[in-house]
Amino acid sequence: MAPPYGVLLVTGGNTHQENYGLSLAEDPRCRVVGVTDEADVSPRRAALNRRLAEEMHVPYMPDLAEALRRDDVAICSICTEHDRQGRVSIACAAAGKHVYLDKPLAGSLAEADRLVDVVRVRGVQSQMFTQIGFPYAQRARAVVESGRLGELRAIHCDLMFAKGWASDAVPRRPRKETEQPSSFLVPDAKRELFNIAVYSLTLIRWLTGREIVSVYATTSNYFFEENLRRDFEDFGMMALTLETGITATITAGRIGWMSHPGAGPNVIHLQGERGSMRLDSYRPRLEIQSDGPEWRRPVRDPEDPMGFWRSSQVRAGIQPRPEWAVPGFLPARPDASLFVDCVERGKPAEVTAFDGAKAVEALFAGYRSAATGEVVRLPLPR
Repeated sequence: MAPPYGVLLVTGGNTHQENYGLSLAEDPRCRVVGVTDEADVSPRRAALNRRLAEEMHVPYMPDLAEALRRDDVAICSICTEHDRQGRVSIACAAAGKHVYLDKPLAGSLAEADRLVDVVRVRGVQSQMFTQIGFPYAQRARAVVESGRLGELRAIHCDLMFAKGWASDAVPRRPRKETEQPSSFLVPDAKRELFNIAVYSLTLIRWLTGREIVSVYATTSNYFFEENLRRDFEDFGMMALTLETGITATITAGRIGWMSHPGAGPNVIHLQGERGSMRLDSYRPRLEIQSDGPEWRRPVRDPEDPMGFWRSSQVRAGIQPRPEWAVPGFLPARPDASLFVDCVERGKPAEVTAFDGAKAVEALFAGYRSAATGEVVRLPLPR
């Protein structure tokens, strides 16, 4: 099939589809055919799906199975809740559609493995959303490939999101983790190790070309009453051993609107045999002082109290933070457009369903480690 590629947006409002769908609609090689979802979704989810369809001026198709039979659909952008993301993605790939996948790509290791198999058998392209196309990641890749640090020995990634209403009322007590979590996202909270550490796990594999062989992790509740009430961690740490003895560590979490002058700390430390380097996504930068009004966090949106989604941020009228300005020295393209490149050229993405499944495996190893207090070896038993 030649461009323009027909695109189905699987699941609508109050998901990252609000971003992915817009990126795909703005790509001249794509034509958004409609928004769809499973036929038995809740009334709330169906209403949110219809809302995005109306905003994008495309039809809402309430039966995914029927929508997948359309001959004019080449790509499915899949952004469901994680507990059903795996089965929905499998259905789309089994229908012969190229699949653009929200991260993490499945809520269970079994479904992640099955998706990898279906993508391979059907010969479709797949890509999981990551940050490897972002300028900071491209800078890190250039440093590693230049050889200036020598053979890479260790990596540390700090990635935290400055969003949400942090509370001083969260008690500081040891967390009792669930060894095999099955719920990851509700309207007012996310499991933040699952949702944020996935970026660093993918980045580490992409930078090193090495597989993760062991995981030690811990999870905590520090910042949000919503997460404490849902028994979802808002912060986590992972220590990894990779093939050839490379070590890596990750801190990941959500830390509140007022915790950072930008979108949150995003730093990579690279340690090689001949030197080390610290790469900060906010450097180089201009720091701006003025007598203008200070940045204020948005009011709570009853539909999205943590400010997860683009639509609620637009409704709240959030303005850019004025303190830091980061020059755009490296070009950046939307991740979704990088996937369309792969579809157009018939070549695999840099982060395929296989890579996404590897990240899911490491995440589940992390939860097992946090629950048991032990180092967990990979691969996990199937």
